[in-house]
Amino acid sequence: MTGDTDNPLRALTLAQLRRRTSMKWRTYPEDVLPLWVAEMDVPLAGPVVRAVTEAMERGDTGYPSGTAYAEALAGFAGERWRWDGLAVERTAIVPDVMLGVVEMLKLVTGPGDPVIVNPPVYPPFYAFVTHLDRRVTEAPLGPDLRLDLAALEDVFRRCARGGGRAAYLLCSPHNPTGTVHTADELTAVAALAERYGVRVVADEIHAPLVTPGVRFVPYLSVPGAERGLSLMSASKGWNLAGLKAALAVAGPGAAADLARMPEEVGHGPSHVGVLAHTAALRDGTAWLDALLAGLDDNRRLLTALLAERLPGVVHRAGEATFLAWLDCRALGLGDDPAETFLGRGRVAVNSGLPFGTGGAGHVRLNFGTAPEVIEEAVRRMAAVLS
Repeated sequence: MTGDTDNPLRALTLAQLRRRTSMKWRTYPEDVLPLWVAEMDVPLAGPVVRAVTEAMERGDTGYPSGTAYAEALAGFAGERWRWDGLAVERTAIVPDVMLGVVEMLKLVTGPGDPVIVNPPVYPPFYAFVTHLDRRVTEAPLGPDLRLDLAALEDVFRRCARGGGRAAYLLCSPHNPTGTVHTADELTAVAALAERYGVRVVADEIHAPLVTPGVRFVPYLSVPGAERGLSLMSASKGWNLAGLKAALAVAGPGAAADLARMPEEVGHGPSHVGVLAHTAALRDGTAWLDALLAGLDDNRRLLTALLAERLPGVVHRAGEATFLAWLDCRALGLGDDPAETFLGRGRVAVNSGLPFGTGGAGHVRLNFGTAPEVIEEAVRRMAAVLS
């Protein structure tokens, strides 16, 4: 384990990482550099390791209980985002963010109702909504990869005319672009949602991962968002995907909706996961700050390497996440360049196609790894074109 103020992205060797048994490192053969699924190549924060280790030593592996996770998140939100509106009594633990999204959509929509998304967007938005028997309706991002409020209003208006109960599944910060929505943008979203009777469910899982100096604005903190619902987690910020736990948070006008969530949903999170996420939010901020500095270095490195080695790639560096959205359409690799980068370059990145409208010809690259891995990956990707 490294110190919590050291750059965790420089702590592990490729040989150490290849001993991992998670999806990122076991899906492809060993000659492939995996820069795809949203796992980071870091050791865990010391406070998380201690919390989990102590739970093992106590045999504390039962069912989750109490509000410590929500209290830790409220404290983090107050310190980090200057938001004191996260009321512990309007929270509920859920198994993870996407299962929490499903439960929130069950509360505010019915079968066949529209759920609006902003492509290109996280592919499970499509899968989970469809499996829930809701209808995905697209309001694509603008050319600048920001929310297109005019397009959003048009879709809201059409959904309102169609009857039923519409919801808007907001990704904030946005995956895959790393866009951080501003207070003005979110206030406009809230006003549109109220005007057209659309319920907002915000996936804010990447909220801890904003670039230093950039402000994350919780959706529920803006005027007019009182009827909104949010899903938050320490999962992405502290690399805890395997320790399942998340929180559903309701605005004041959505408290009655959250109260209708079936009690058994709260049995799904891992108790050990809850302990880990609580420790991360309460005691893991020094580690997070070191990670954010390392990610910012990697973001700049990737931008420079692409400009030098792959100048045909259009890359607008995001202000959050450890994910880069690369426009590869000028490379002549067709609608799915990820296939070529894997087959000929032995670099695994996410295909843009499952991200919906605007995804063709794009890839998503995970730069939450060592700088040397990024350098080798870009070298391999560039070699594909030679």
